[in-house]
Amino acid sequence: MDVEFSEEQQEIRRALRDALDKAADSPAVRAAMATEHGYDPKVWRRLCEQTGLAGLGIPEEYGGVGFTFTEVVIALEEMGRTLFPSPFLGSAVLAASALVHGGDEAARAEYLPGMAEGATIATLALAEPGARDVTEVSVTATATSTGEYRLDGVKTHVIDGALADLVLVAARLDGEVALFAVAADAAGLTRAALPVLDQTRRQARLDFSDTPARLIGAPGAQAEAALERVRQLTEIAIAAESVGGAARCLDMTVEYSKIRVQFGRAIGSFQAIKHRCADMYVQLETSRSALYYAAWAATEAEAVGLDVDPAAPGAGELALMAPLAMTTATAAYRAIAEETIQLHGGVGFTWEHDAHLYLKRATTSALLFGRRTAQRERIAALAGI
Repeated sequence: MDVEFSEEQQEIRRALRDALDKAADSPAVRAAMATEHGYDPKVWRRLCEQTGLAGLGIPEEYGGVGFTFTEVVIALEEMGRTLFPSPFLGSAVLAASALVHGGDEAARAEYLPGMAEGATIATLALAEPGARDVTEVSVTATATSTGEYRLDGVKTHVIDGALADLVLVAARLDGEVALFAVAADAAGLTRAALPVLDQTRRQARLDFSDTPARLIGAPGAQAEAALERVRQLTEIAIAAESVGGAARCLDMTVEYSKIRVQFGRAIGSFQAIKHRCADMYVQLETSRSALYYAAWAATEAEAVGLDVDPAAPGAGELALMAPLAMTTATAAYRAIAEETIQLHGGVGFTWEHDAHLYLKRATTSALLFGRRTAQRERIAALAGI
């Protein structure tokens, strides 16, 4: 495993950081999260045109940039650092990964080019009300006499579900898990925005009632393998955002400790503050190490092609490291964000300071793929404990 980034990867980070520092500073983030859909479409399209952001991980033959998942992780770190409100996670990670690995060449050719441009916003609907894990699927798909498919059921906490142009849905067809594509204006689809703690990322409830859908790939083992790979990649994506956000929290705290004066000296000179900042740094670097190992495993597993191969190099490590990276990073993020508020004193509790925005993102990110106990049970099972 090589933990050193190439010069090209470092340049990607520098370019994205520069772009996001200009397009996603605190006033811009607050203005975007106050809008109906929680992001600025003009900023999103501009960044996609200038940096190829939406197509970073989409193969070149489908209009994407064709980078590895490592470059996607770099982008997610930088977006997490600024809390950039955008459809990237739902569209460029969840939905794009489902299409890339879904085994349907016609669907890839039809949907991915628009998503790579940032013109088409897509998402993947997995979670269901009352389900303990995102793999629990009860939405049903029925084949009609004309060979079409209809969906019935409910999906919840769908990232960008109320604004997406295309919704990919995990459902059961004759008892087997399958993946379906549903247009945003499909008959029988009702979308309702959910109240969210983190206003920089919107979620929605989707109700399907005899809703027409298109089957993506083959049901059964192929669909299950594709969705499992999507879950792994998204867990790493959330870990990357968390590392970026936690790093920004630590930076804010260290900077504040240098300028905040108490008893005639900067608070950063007090041993107790030094110890707490050191603990934050250790948590950050631990989660960063787990993230980069998981990103390496994902890149190795993806190198064999679009078909999901559990025997591919890195696939075994990917299965274990993806949930481990997510649980480690989100726990560290939450702890660091809480310390950021505490060490900023009174100003850290105010709406005007950004610390609460990072704490809200940290809190919700940890719950995006189910309860932490379920993730830890999965890690233990994969590790043979």
